[in-house]
Amino acid sequence: MYENFKIFTTEFAGRPLSVEIGKMGLLANGSCLIRYGETAVFCAATASAKPRDGIDFLPLSVDFEEKLYSVGRIPGSFTRREGKPTDKAILASRVIDRPVRPLFPKDMRNDVSLVCTVMAVDPDCSPEITAMIGASIALSISDIPWEGPISGISVGYVDGQIVLNPTAAQQENNKLQLTVASTSDLVAMIEAGAYEIPDDIMFDAIMTGHEENQKIVKFINEIVAQIGKPKFTFESSNPDEAMFEAIKEFAIDDVKAALDTDDKLVRDERLRPIYDAVHEKFDEIYPEQEMVIDDCLYKLQKFVVRRWLLDEGKRVDGRGIDDIRPLYSEVGLIPRVHGSGLFARGQTQVLTIATLGSIGDSQTLDGIDSEVTKRYIHHYNMPSYSVGETKPSRGPGRREIGHGALAERALVPVIPSAEEFPYTIRLVSEILSSNGSTSQGSICGSTLALMDAGVPIKAPVAGISCGLISEGDRFMTMVDIQGLEDFFGDMDFKVAGTKAGITAIQMDLKVHGLTPEIIKEALAKTHKARDYILDEVMLKAIAEPRAEVSEYAPKMLSTKIDPDKIREVIGSGGKVIQKIQADCECKIDIEDDGKVFITAINGDNAKRALMIVETIANDPEIGAIYRGKVTRLMTFGAFVEIAPGKEGLVHISKLDVKRTEKVEDCVSVGDEVIVKVTEIDDQGRINLSRRDALVEIEGAVVEDDGEADKERKPVRRKDRHGFRK
Repeated sequence: MYENFKIFTTEFAGRPLSVEIGKMGLLANGSCLIRYGETAVFCAATASAKPRDGIDFLPLSVDFEEKLYSVGRIPGSFTRREGKPTDKAILASRVIDRPVRPLFPKDMRNDVSLVCTVMAVDPDCSPEITAMIGASIALSISDIPWEGPISGISVGYVDGQIVLNPTAAQQENNKLQLTVASTSDLVAMIEAGAYEIPDDIMFDAIMTGHEENQKIVKFINEIVAQIGKPKFTFESSNPDEAMFEAIKEFAIDDVKAALDTDDKLVRDERLRPIYDAVHEKFDEIYPEQEMVIDDCLYKLQKFVVRRWLLDEGKRVDGRGIDDIRPLYSEVGLIPRVHGSGLFARGQTQVLTIATLGSIGDSQTLDGIDSEVTKRYIHHYNMPSYSVGETKPSRGPGRREIGHGALAERALVPVIPSAEEFPYTIRLVSEILSSNGSTSQGSICGSTLALMDAGVPIKAPVAGISCGLISEGDRFMTMVDIQGLEDFFGDMDFKVAGTKAGITAIQMDLKVHGLTPEIIKEALAKTHKARDYILDEVMLKAIAEPRAEVSEYAPKMLSTKIDPDKIREVIGSGGKVIQKIQADCECKIDIEDDGKVFITAINGDNAKRALMIVETIANDPEIGAIYRGKVTRLMTFGAFVEIAPGKEGLVHISKLDVKRTEKVEDCVSVGDEVIVKVTEIDDQGRINLSRRDALVEIEGAVVEDDGEADKERKPVRRKDRHGFRK
């Protein structure tokens, strides 16, 4: 039945890789089932026969579909179906899109769809990398015009060594999560998260991955040589050259004058009459081609900006090639929030708000990898007013999710552990004004907000972007690109890091790829720029994290108990832990390994809850002092519960510093009293003394003549909870 079915095999980073073609998805323009180890991804590429009307870009969609059957799990939703794509699936789609998109013809407007469905996951073999290679194969063997192939690889840094496609075990100690995509001769895409990796090691890791990618590019070319289809022809969207030259001659001087400003609003205002004048002259000459005329004006602006940069070293705002726009930082702007930081670079302005919550506020993840929760969350919002436009907000799109994830990745290496800082941390970056590089501005603003919130980050992080203009063998890079240089340039090379090293990279390209020289230059320039931003602006706004969290932030305490004691702390049906939370007005989160996190608005309540938990989990110690509640009265004394399920007797002679004739004269059921453990007998019965506790804690004097000393002295000794010795 499947007479054209073929299997191609090779080895990739020491593990088997195979591609099955001609059995599945036969109605797509190109498709394959790719297996890497035991990871399996089905990839299909399709394209419309005709271009879509009324658009001025390539309508390419890339979807990385996570199927929970691939990891043997049933979705947790009510319908038990996969819902909308997870953030990680969207990020994987973007990683595949970035190296693929520049290789399509610039003048093609046919819809193209690329779908990568994850069907099985081997923890040692990344489904994202497998999907990227599968997508490249599906496009390469199809009849869709595309100038590939590409290959992608994951690069790690484990125990001081560069590792290709690290296994799950190696990921435990991995300090670098780098994805490199390559064509046959250029680096097509870089995405990285790193624990302060130096520039030279990062460069070596990129080039090591690039070299390994060449084996897969060669492998794909061999497949194409055997079964690849001829590419179909398409209707070009390029404007007529004569039309462009006529518009260029008519408007170039006006366009140059309009673009020559550092103010985006002024530039846009200057361009409006130029558009009107061009349409007034050329609409009659070229009837029903208004959109093509607009394309010519866009192309003319691009021509001017690129010629200025490449030939004259001139930037539209008058800066030097390596100059950074004016910078501004401020913290503590917003009242009552837990932390806030404003960062501005030119007309790009980002306000980040930090919120601290309990460990129980961590985000639950329902994806195909091993990460099920995360306690550091970063969200990015870019409303229409930030670019001077008006449209309704419809929630975050893929771009917003991607930029938030980039900022999150940049800061993860400096976020303290839950043991060091037992909080869930959420950052929200609000883009107030955008004229280029808002993602890097959000990294700077987020560092400020974290320090303002009292989060003891390990080092401040700054981000900056580097642009590129290239023409043949000529190229030039520039630091801190604004919107126009991003639109008309060839590269947006974003790098974030501390002074010690890189924490994140994301590279967007409009050309086929980068040479090693360009990569090395971009790394050097961005390092120098982020050091300047840290020293000259950010650290002058706030030099170090605040010593205390905001008065409006919850107070956190943590401890660790024997996991076997968790059941006792929770109690039957949760009665014990619910009672502690109600009595102490707090929230308690207990993890399977015995870690306990207590959250309360009032610090004393948190201390009290912690004391109760530790009392339940640990046997009371002789000499320890507790705050308990009277539960029963007897003629010989009172029983006091010092923790749920732990009760002791206070003999009548130990109820007060003065002589007590009747128990009822001293205490009543429900009273809270301070008691000291004086004895624990062989049967585990606890004897308590209120008198000894009053003497030790409050300095009371035991009467000799029937009258207690009424004077109460200041507290002399307390433990870290305020109660125990």
